Amino acid sequence: MPLKSSYSEQLKKTDESLIALLSDRISLLAALEQPSLDEQLADVAPLLAQAGIPESVWAGVINSCHASLIPKSAINHVSPRQITIIGGRGRMGRLFKEQLLLVGHNVSILEHEDWEYADQLLSQAELVLVSVPIEHTVDVIKRATKYLAPNTALCDITSIKTQPTQAMLEYHCGPVMGLHPMFGPNIKSFLGQKVVVCPGRNDNSFQWLLDLIKSKGGELIVCTPEEHDQMMVIIQATQHFCRFSLGVFLAQARVDIEQSLTMSTPNYRQEIDIVKRLFSQNSNLCVDIMLATEERCDAISFLANTYSRLAKLVVGKDRDALIQEFENTQRFFEQKINNFLQPLNTTVQRDFKPQMHINISL
Repeated sequence: MPLKSSYSEQLKKTDESLIALLSDRISLLAALEQPSLDEQLADVAPLLAQAGIPESVWAGVINSCHASLIPKSAINHVSPRQITIIGGRGRMGRLFKEQLLLVGHNVSILEHEDWEYADQLLSQAELVLVSVPIEHTVDVIKRATKYLAPNTALCDITSIKTQPTQAMLEYHCGPVMGLHPMFGPNIKSFLGQKVVVCPGRNDNSFQWLLDLIKSKGGELIVCTPEEHDQMMVIIQATQHFCRFSLGVFLAQARVDIEQSLTMSTPNYRQEIDIVKRLFSQNSNLCVDIMLATEERCDAISFLANTYSRLAKLVVGKDRDALIQEFENTQRFFEQKINNFLQPLNTTVQRDFKPQMHINISL
């Protein structure tokens, strides 16, 4: 019992010191131009690794400190706007509805059974937000624009941007913008989350929406629709395929996940958590992300061929060839290491340029 009491005292003193340090941190943040989450993580990444603290824990600290600085006046006093979300009963649509209602906007929903009321729901809207599955996005845009006023702001939140943005610009004469929330619908707010912004026409009409996302702790990355889609081939499509494949393998091999977690590394637990979250989503959404464009399908095929080639080396126990593959790739990462260590500039800007071109040779 005395030992337990001693540990409790130590914990209490540690918490007191931590609270004092957090107070200092918040005060320092208030006096600075807010650095991005990536910048703050990059600054301490070696220390976190040395201490054995997952980056997710520190990211939680950073986001909580940021949240404490957001003035309630910034999000509680807005001029209510009339907004219609097409697909607003979907999970992402519901998230945006909740966030917009929370600050006082008026939000209506248009689902596939509501098109007989489209004129009423769309013609008076100041913002129409399209949140429907990828394969229906362009058709829904074409259909919706027939009812829009010339000054209605039209925006989509699909995970591909080139085709939807082109369709909005072609079929609507008013303000147009493409957004891609780089997170799933399970989050509770925009705090610490990234949103890609693809300007289309009359960007100022969307400034209030972008300011709302920023005021709630979101980070905005501006690029062209083409740049976005090129990056998403790697960032989204191939990653989905990797985790989709791992999940299928674990299920087919009937791996005892619970037992594996009892003796797992932090990286394995993190990967299983990511796979679990992937398979908690809608199956159509996951598959559509992989099949959305020919470029995505080609990249996934190239990745699968790479897996197959390396697997043959493993089956053939070709140690020298595997070491050569490792060292070639090691040199690639060493050449890029300075770029990797530079935190992303996630403020709103117009000079974002991808640093890679995907070279796929099948």
